[in-house]
Amino acid sequence: MKNTITSIILLCSLFAASVSAATESNGSRDAKESQMIIKIGEKTFTAQLEDSRTAIAFKAMLPLTLNMDDVNANEKVISLPAKLPTNDANPGDIHAGDLMIWRSRSLVLFYKSFPTSYSYTKIGRINDATGLSSAVGAGNVTVKFELK
Repeated sequence: MKNTITSIILLCSLFAASVSAATESNGSRDAKESQMIIKIGEKTFTAQLEDSRTAIAFKAMLPLTLNMDDVNANEKVISLPAKLPTNDANPGDIHAGDLMIWRSRSLVLFYKSFPTSYSYTKIGRINDATGLSSAVGAGNVTVKFELK
């Protein structure tokens, strides 16, 4: 009986360890699948994607190379070929590096921070937006989005 109990405890420990390892593996895979590379000219940025239906739909479109228009001297915008699911909200403040959807179809990459009264659905954010403004420059710019 003692050997049976010891065997059961050992099996439970092994099962718990394998579940824990699988969870850690999936967690790191999920984190990696939530990372995106954004290339602008010679500059490369990494971005963290949101855990949302919008971000999932956007990831399904990747990789994308887009010629984005400059709007208001603080954002680059392009109309996507298909509408994405949205959950618009007013963020109050936009931060350089925010990647959002406006009106379910316009992809917006903000390169300056400012307060806003508009509503957007956040897709993600560049981890370190240092140099983003100079990388995008004035006028239109080609931006490549791909999963890491």
